[in-house]
Amino acid sequence: MTIRQLSIFIENQSGTLQKVLELIRKSGIQIIACTIADTAEYGLFRIICSEPDRACKELKEAGVAVAISDVFAIELDNQPGGAANVVSVFSGAGIGITYMYAFLLDGRGILVFKTAQAAEAEAAIRAHGLRALSEADLPVS
Repeated sequence: MTIRQLSIFIENQSGTLQKVLELIRKSGIQIIACTIADTAEYGLFRIICSEPDRACKELKEAGVAVAISDVFAIELDNQPGGAANVVSVFSGAGIGITYMYAFLLDGRGILVFKTAQAAEAEAAIRAHGLRALSEADLPVS
């Protein structure tokens, strides 16, 4: 019920993001969604890609600090308030969201989020009939 996401630590210096993107491109791996959060010293580049295990291996071999984690990816209703409706399911169940971001996949809104309460999130997804994406739902390069 979850998908794997890479979290890549990059220094806040010109060219470091480009290096990571070039490594992924040269590997023929497709980035499906991404987001960057930054601090003064480094950025946290989170990506969902077509081959997370291979991408992680390639990046580690190039000396890039990377980790894989499980996140939820929920399909949104195509109407105003879709994200609010999904988030209300989890907040109503007392489930905290560590971070979230959204992207479009084949014209569908997808809300990605991380929680420390994975079992409770899975139960809420089932109870409310939400559609959670799996790795099989993602494009393959």
